[in-house]
This record gives sequence, C-alpha cells and structure tokens, in this order.
Amino acid sequence: MLKAILLVGLGSAGGGILRFLIGKWTHSLIATSFPLGTMIVNILGCFIIGLIYSIFSKNSAADANMQLLLATGFCGGFTTFSSFMHENYVMLENGNFLQLALYTILSIVLGMLALYLAIYLTRN
Repeated sequence: MLKAILLVGLGSAGGGILRFLIGKWTHSLIATSFPLGTMIVNILGCFIIGLIYSIFSKNSAADANMQLLLATGFCGGFTTFSSFMHENYVMLENGNFLQLALYTILSIVLGMLALYLAIYLTRN
C-alpha cells in the first residue's frame, strides 16, 4: 500500500507542477482573463488519460504500478477533469445514460453550489 501511495504522490506532484508551468506559460504568451491555461490543461489531460487507458487496456502485461503513477497520479495531479471525462466515457460505453447524465449534471451543479457555499460561509 505504501508503494502505491508513493507512486500516486510522485505522479501527482509531476502533474501538478506541469499544470502550474503550462498555466504560467500560457498566461505569459496571452494575457487574458479567460482561463485559457486551465482549458488547455483539461483538454490535454483528457487526451493523455485516453492514451494511458487505451494502452493499458490493450496490454494485459502492463504494469499496474505504471498505471497508478501515470493515470491516477500524474493525470490526477495534472487535472481531475481527465478522470471525470474518462468516467463519463465508461458510462457512455456501457450504456448507462441515466447514470451518465446524473453524474455529469450533479457534479457540475453540486460542485458550483459547494463553491458558492464555501465562499458565502467564509465571507461572514
């Protein structure tokens, strides 16, 4: 278990650092209030996690530790949006349309409400 935690932590640190660097680099190229860096990271993260899961699903000898390092760790630290999108893809592929709709809508709506609640509670 300790090895898995360390792999996820190492991958997450790398992903978080790269996310930070891409955000800074994007903002230095194009100074805008639009969150372009975050959008780029989210889209890139979706592509990367798609590659990782596709490669691991085709290779039965693939190392579970590498999947922890890259998918859970790196992509998780880079962006959780990639995990969110992969989970949506799996539900779509399995025909779980109601579950897909509920998960997507509830994640966005409840996430926004939680954010607003936290801001409201800390302003008073």
